Amino acid sequence: MNNSVQSIQGTFEPDFAPVVHMLQDMLQQPGQRGAALCIYQHGQRVVDVWGGVADRAGQQPWQEDTLVNIFSSGKPVLAVALLQLVGEGRLELDAPVARYWPEFAQAGKAAISVRQLLAHRSGLSALGEPLAAEALFDWQCMIAALEVQQPWWTPGAAHGYAPMTYGWLLGELIRRVDGCMPGEAIARRIARPLELEFHVGLQPAQLERVSDVSRIKNALGDEVAQRLYARMLQAKTLTGKAFTNPPSMMTSTNKLEWRVMQQPAANAHADARALAGFYNGLLQGRLLDQQLLREMQLEHSHGMDRTLLAQTRFGLGCMLEQPGLAYASYGLGPRAFGHPGAGGTLGCADPDYGLAIGFVTNSMDAYVMMDPRAQALNRCLLACL
Repeated sequence: MNNSVQSIQGTFEPDFAPVVHMLQDMLQQPGQRGAALCIYQHGQRVVDVWGGVADRAGQQPWQEDTLVNIFSSGKPVLAVALLQLVGEGRLELDAPVARYWPEFAQAGKAAISVRQLLAHRSGLSALGEPLAAEALFDWQCMIAALEVQQPWWTPGAAHGYAPMTYGWLLGELIRRVDGCMPGEAIARRIARPLELEFHVGLQPAQLERVSDVSRIKNALGDEVAQRLYARMLQAKTLTGKAFTNPPSMMTSTNKLEWRVMQQPAANAHADARALAGFYNGLLQGRLLDQQLLREMQLEHSHGMDRTLLAQTRFGLGCMLEQPGLAYASYGLGPRAFGHPGAGGTLGCADPDYGLAIGFVTNSMDAYVMMDPRAQALNRCLLACL
């Protein structure tokens, strides 16, 4: 192993030095603060590096054990915890959610299946009735609101990304079937067995290792991002409510109550090693059997997304490669899968190349789906193979 790239800490195989050099160059660009990158190839860790600063003042170096909010990059981990219950015969993909959660059947939701929840096809991307800011931190309040929510479209007839409701929907299903909150299920089923620093609901000892995230000044993103942000300002639209109801959704990231709550769609805190380790565990068959892993990667939704207002493609809990679309490609091969997180985080895998990748950063860019920094690192990675 080698760690000779100046100012970047960690280890990497010499063949992958160009990727590490690219990360170092990125961290020297205006607006960039800190980041970490971990890559497995065929089960072997070949890159494990970090650099930059962890605090807003630029005084504290990013450490090996620095944690950061990974936002939606945690969604596939939540989905796998649910799919494990399917593998154990305790949950059926095509059974109605209401079989396990009777109160869910209200307001025309009796036939919505577990599969539809996983694939963003349930019509429950947002809550219609305005909620108080503090409702975000009250699990039972959010569950009660979802129980009486009508679908925004006929379930199964279309798809629309569920940025936040996904965490309560899948999380409550896990709670009903597995008898514990989703953060505990993820820790017991995934994080501890694979020795991953992946946390949904931080404990006091972990809080001091968390890096604040902040937006890069004057970042505009691309056309997809600008269209989405414009619609988000229209509070009564599906997109507006999906991202701003409760209104604390977009403003709580660095708050203590956000870090200690459990919202597995958006508030997992992890390092790059945990994200890469999760996908490596999937590819190595340590989390799901081959049939369920294939099911997870099977296309379930494809086309215009009613929430994101762009073309998306989903399996069960993961976003699938769309090679022709700059905003939606991992920069890897055609079977790549994973999930981006707000501001630039990315966890993904490419089964054809045997790659498992985790990229985390505290410098939030304005892109909605794939971040160009992560895409460039992935393209550089492929050139090294």
